[in-house]
Amino acid sequence: MTHSQDIERRTLIAGGLALAAVASPALARAKEENTMYGLIGQMKAAPGKRDELVAILSESTGAMPGCLSYIVAKDAADGDALWITEVWTDKDSHTASLKLPAVQAAIAKARPIIAGFGHRFETVPIGGVGLANG
Repeated sequence: MTHSQDIERRTLIAGGLALAAVASPALARAKEENTMYGLIGQMKAAPGKRDELVAILSESTGAMPGCLSYIVAKDAADGDALWITEVWTDKDSHTASLKLPAVQAAIAKARPIIAGFGHRFETVPIGGVGLANG
């Protein structure tokens, strides 16, 4: 290794260490500040009851503190399935929403026509169209 290659190598290593020292705290802060909670789940309606279930799940969704996004979508391949995609300011807001009178009433009304549940995924949203830091 020549003297100039040794200097370039040392400069590269020093630069990499400096970048890591600066980036690590910034990444840790971003991770701490990003407390959003996401949930994507599939729900199956009793045969022929999907539209009724959509109507129930879509009622009173505007008054859920901490809810940044709540989307009910029809499954394109299964005529009885729905996908619910939610984004919350944090997991505690989602948990608290389940105790709201309007949500409790919707659950009670929907329960008889829910045939079951499919996949369920918890996510950590980091941004996107319609989200406060997107």
